[in-house]
Amino acid sequence: MSSPMPQATSPARLGFTDRFLPVWILAAMGLGLLMAVYTPGVGEALGAFTIGSVSVPIAVGLLVMMYPVLAKVRYSDARAVAGDRRLLISSLVMNWLVGPALMFALAWIFLPDLPEYRTGLIIVGLARCIAMVLIWNELACGDREAAAFLVAVNSVFQVVAFGALGWFYLQVLPSWLGLSTTSAEFSVWAITGSVLVFLGIPLLAGYLSRRVGEATRWRAWYEERFLPRVGPFALYGLLFTIVLLFALQGSQVIARPMDVARIALPLLVYFAVTFLTGFLLGKLVGLSYARTTTLAFTASGNNFELAIAVAIGTFGASSGQALAGIVGPLIEVPALVALVYLALWLRPRLFPGAAPQSTVTAERVPDRV
Repeated sequence: MSSPMPQATSPARLGFTDRFLPVWILAAMGLGLLMAVYTPGVGEALGAFTIGSVSVPIAVGLLVMMYPVLAKVRYSDARAVAGDRRLLISSLVMNWLVGPALMFALAWIFLPDLPEYRTGLIIVGLARCIAMVLIWNELACGDREAAAFLVAVNSVFQVVAFGALGWFYLQVLPSWLGLSTTSAEFSVWAITGSVLVFLGIPLLAGYLSRRVGEATRWRAWYEERFLPRVGPFALYGLLFTIVLLFALQGSQVIARPMDVARIALPLLVYFAVTFLTGFLLGKLVGLSYARTTTLAFTASGNNFELAIAVAIGTFGASSGQALAGIVGPLIEVPALVALVYLALWLRPRLFPGAAPQSTVTAERVPDRV
């Protein structure tokens, strides 16, 4: 069963902030790089502020970013998403079969002579996205209830399957193919902690906000008064997180530009191929635009915080595996912003029955993300 299709956004009707979203993201990246170069002590201080394997500053940014989106989810409707077998099966196939296998293949094709970077990319491919994907899905007018459900499903699979898949793609499959293998042990606690912090906290906060808000002030007040007030914080959290990522890791990026370029190329191919495959699969199995977009973005994004934490915990902070994990989100952010625009461009071409791009509803305008 598909949910009612949301209205598309029109660039001419977007607010000032959202219309220039790529500009703000590039500015945040530039600010982070400047901080890394001219105030390296800031990056070191932020990097040292961790609890276990979780970076507290990045956790704060992600929580601020995710809460408004999860507060908008109508959880009573999200339960109905579980009945859409086309969406659920397609998502599981894309996230746990296609995604890791594609990253494994690209890592070996583009980095056959750089085993540390190759291993880091494979780890990135195993860490399925549970955070920023909600932002990209929202901006592209995807189905937010479906996104919340699929993110929760991926989180469970991540805790259960990450270690086994790491063993398979780093040791078993390379051995079968006559390739070199990598020995690595992944901490179940690091994986579980990442899921609980980056999904559990904002999901619980969003759920309680809606339940309490609707119970005390009714749904109209909650959606027309409360959500517009907290909505802009999603974008603020996104930009804050981007600044932190570049401030924390920008010095390594600047110090090894050619290595970063070699790591970036397979990542760009991965994001493009995964997104387009997910989009075409959604169209092929008969999903609506909203759920097709959700399928494509939940398959394309990766849980960079988990990948970096696992790489650092297993191989060390100065390892090539850690650098590959660090480059992941630095490439993912601009790449998936571009895919937001691609999704909106594809909508009238692949879903001609959808509402025209000039039709905008207040609820779906990204100013209220």
